[in-house]
Amino acid sequence: MYRTILLLATSNIFMTFAWYGRLKDTQMPLWKAILISWGIAFFEYCLMVPANRAGFMNGFNGFQLKITQEVITLVVFAVFAILYLKEPFHWKYLVSFALVLGAVYFAFKK
Repeated sequence: MYRTILLLATSNIFMTFAWYGRLKDTQMPLWKAILISWGIAFFEYCLMVPANRAGFMNGFNGFQLKITQEVITLVVFAVFAILYLKEPFHWKYLVSFALVLGAVYFAFKK
């Protein structure tokens, strides 16, 4: 389980930089931003595929893997948005995250 979470978290760091890392560089041609993003996303896939396989082989079902990945994505993105994009964190985002955690609870409820 911990291996799956660690791999998902690491892959999400790559994913976040691939998708959002060039938002501030508006002068870069779009084709170049796309190629750079694809290059970064390659490493995301190299971690995401083994993470999902390991999780599935260790008792996670597909729905649980997806909801876990979404929570990790939100946490990684929140840190990225605050530290890299210098965006403020509003209370409404915290409420939104709490609702997603409710989804996690129900996804894993026996």
